Amino acid sequence: MTAEPVRHQRSEGEVQLTMGPRGTVRLREAQAAKVRIPFCVPEAILINTGGGLAGGDRFRFDITAEDDTTLTVTSQAAERVYRSLGPAAEVSVALKAGQRASLMWLPQETILFDGAALTRTISADLAPTARLLAVESLILGREASGETVADARLTDRWRIRQGGRLVFADDVFFTGAPPASLATLGDSRAFATVLLVDAHAEELLEPVRAAIGGRGAASAWSGKLVARLTARDGFDLRKSLIPALSVLAGGGGLPKTWSF
Repeated sequence: MTAEPVRHQRSEGEVQLTMGPRGTVRLREAQAAKVRIPFCVPEAILINTGGGLAGGDRFRFDITAEDDTTLTVTSQAAERVYRSLGPAAEVSVALKAGQRASLMWLPQETILFDGAALTRTISADLAPTARLLAVESLILGREASGETVADARLTDRWRIRQGGRLVFADDVFFTGAPPASLATLGDSRAFATVLLVDAHAEELLEPVRAAIGGRGAASAWSGKLVARLTARDGFDLRKSLIPALSVLAGGGGLPKTWSF
């Protein structure tokens, strides 16, 4: 008699949030994905009640800032991606910003553990006068805990459109040992991608470069700014990432969860 294959429990979650000039227009939470909106603050805090991601988990976030709306979306804590028994954890992020809207996608770090597998897609549909600041940072194991990542899978895909035109496309992919050549991570085990889409992005290039220092590089052209940062660990990464984001966030500042 053939034994039935083991069926592992999977976690799923979805958040649909639309914010307007006067506050929340639509909010839907499903399963393990939750969102909390502080009183009198144009901010949304995402929470994964499952405590992390494992292979086969699926999460989707649909975030909209309507015309003339300011919205910052962050996470309660760093997201953890644990060892997979086969399939990748899937995270899908869909952002939309209307005319004169300012949308900031500022989740805290994602930590990949040894054997983890993550597929993440980030798409954005921006009005011609919208402003977007987005960051994704990733840590390959926690050095302070003696963790190393010898084998993992990552697929990270960004597609950003403004006025219906593709303005930014980026793909990061590796499988097996994290890339460690001089042209990739070297001996770094933490890295981040920062994107600003704004008509005045080029004016912020030199202040951002000063904030990054020797931990990365930044370029700006045609109404956008892109920065790459690498560091030995997550703590070292934040030393440059937080100042750089503070420059790009302007008067809004960073979410309080980033200071915990």
